[in-house]
Amino acid sequence: MKEQNRQTVEKGMLYLCATPIGNLGDISWRCVEILKNVDLIAAEDTRNSIRLLNHFDIHTPMTAYHEFNRYDKADVLVEKLKEGASIACISDAGTPGISDPGEVLVSKCIDAGIPVTSVPGPCAAISALIISGLPARRFRFEGFLPAEKKERKEAVSDLAAETCTLILYEAPHRLKRTLSDLLEALGDRRISVVKELTKTHEKVFRTTLSGAAAFYEKEEPRGEYVLVLEGRDPELEKAEKRASWEEMSIPAHVAFYESQGLSRMDAMKAAAKDRGVTKRDIYSGMLEE
Repeated sequence: MKEQNRQTVEKGMLYLCATPIGNLGDISWRCVEILKNVDLIAAEDTRNSIRLLNHFDIHTPMTAYHEFNRYDKADVLVEKLKEGASIACISDAGTPGISDPGEVLVSKCIDAGIPVTSVPGPCAAISALIISGLPARRFRFEGFLPAEKKERKEAVSDLAAETCTLILYEAPHRLKRTLSDLLEALGDRRISVVKELTKTHEKVFRTTLSGAAAFYEKEEPRGEYVLVLEGRDPELEKAEKRASWEEMSIPAHVAFYESQGLSRMDAMKAAAKDRGVTKRDIYSGMLEE
């Protein structure tokens, strides 16, 4: 049986294997078979992953591949792959490369012409999004916000203009600060604070940023969090843009688009759209100035 299963693993292939984020039952049968039959497992933390491997009776050798050795160790792994070894990359939980080691290794493999494939499975960002109750058609995954003050402020400011749903990860010791920073920069919006996904104490707290900030001032955060945040109201954005255009004279507005290479007719159409008026209104405005 072992030899038959080995046929499912290709030599010289990198497998990105998603592992459970809490409930061990979420691992796929294919993932178990891949982990059993590759030559080597590159694990974010071998001490953590050994519990997973033991649970599924997997005895494949492991090597540490994490945030602090991701460049040098990637070179070592690429050489092993070139020599024909099959390697699986796993993180502590979830999908490698999503706020976890994996991205650098994939990039180096592609540059070296080494085939890379995904063994799909759990991903905290997607799991939180689909149970949040917020729109899932368009979303932006931001991962963890930077810890450094200046970079963090720039990142939060950049999120303020997004109209799609926002997804962030956060550790318990930084949750209060993050909620406060988001509330200050983005204003009060709907948010789903999702913690301990798939685990016994999984909880989805559907509230507002102000409500979440107030709650965690009294309640000490515990566990790992995914924040799913409502995007900026598109109608508000349109109204603000319209107001900014209306501060400009109609001829100046049309001239702006002409300077971008549009014909007079197309520039008038664009200006009309910006202002929420008809092209006839723009034409009349041009005559009046």
